[in-house]
Amino acid sequence: MRPTEFCEIAADLLKNSPDVQGVQTLTEVGDTKHPYGLAITVAGREQRWQFIGQLADGAKHDIPTPAVLAQPAPFKTSPVEGAPDAWLAGVIGAAESPELKSIEVWSIREGAHPDQVGCTLRWHNGEQTYLRKI
Repeated sequence: MRPTEFCEIAADLLKNSPDVQGVQTLTEVGDTKHPYGLAITVAGREQRWQFIGQLADGAKHDIPTPAVLAQPAPFKTSPVEGAPDAWLAGVIGAAESPELKSIEVWSIREGAHPDQVGCTLRWHNGEQTYLRKI
């Protein structure tokens, strides 16, 4: 899924999360360095997330990759007080999108560096979306 499309979907999911007080695009909060992402006010604090996309093998930027529907990604919910990427992955996973193949949370990987906070979303159509806390 391309970052522009994911940004819209993620904003809708987050706006409906009970822990979230506000959601804005990075552009709306004045971030001109990162073209795609969201600023989320969660549990009274702002978190900024950059979204980066990777096309499927053989895909072209000017032609959308068709969605592929299959079994939704397995996920675990995480409390908002825990690792921010684990919490965000839980919110995204709870939507049970049939387009989403897997969710990898960076902060819980073996040997993870404390500055590596984010998620890799792998889609059934071969695309990937990286969510990086900035």
